[in-house]
Amino acid sequence: MTTETRKGQSGAVVILSGGLDSATCLGIACAEGHHVTALSFDYGQRHRRELDAAARLAKHYGVSHRVFTLPFFREMGGSALTDDTIAVPTEGVDPQRIPSTYVPGRNLIFLSIATALAEVTHSEWIYIGVNALDYSGYPDCRPEFMDAFAKVATLATRAGVEGMHIAVKTPLLHMTKAEIVAKGTELHVPYELTTSCYAGEEEACGVCDSCRLRLAGFAEAGRVDPIRYRSR
Repeated sequence: MTTETRKGQSGAVVILSGGLDSATCLGIACAEGHHVTALSFDYGQRHRRELDAAARLAKHYGVSHRVFTLPFFREMGGSALTDDTIAVPTEGVDPQRIPSTYVPGRNLIFLSIATALAEVTHSEWIYIGVNALDYSGYPDCRPEFMDAFAKVATLATRAGVEGMHIAVKTPLLHMTKAEIVAKGTELHVPYELTTSCYAGEEEACGVCDSCRLRLAGFAEAGRVDPIRYRSR
């Protein structure tokens, strides 16, 4: 089933993981007046809690929510998020190395599918919450990659050939985690509905790289993270 944009609105596909950054992207896209289709992926990640969070966020904003299953990520492995034999890092983020939580090809494939969905839904925008400052060293979160993919999306689609370019929007790219939290707070993003922890338990662990970045962002923004942590 396709979902076309409403009259007078431009369409946007928002890649929604259920975490802090993607929730902020969803809040921004809705605030900018787009007719949004939220897009999530069940790619064999360690837990489904983030998919539950994505569903809650989509319901909160009243937007269409599509979930695509990509089992081959777990079949390939090579990441602590898709291979249970690889430990999730808890020693903190080292920007000089690519961590074991990097999933090979993830954003490349996610963006390709988002581009296809944007064509089907006649959407002009793809929002993705990548961040080049307070990020975990992932090569597919860099500005160079985003610029290159935007060119590919134009060349590879009927929409691009016919003059309706699908633009990749990265509103958080040059923001610190604290700035992201501040922006989301300004937009009343329901962070209590989100999850960022790699462990995927009812209470966030507070020590994995993702939890550390999130907690630091809230602290620097002078805000209290509304989700529950084991260590607090």
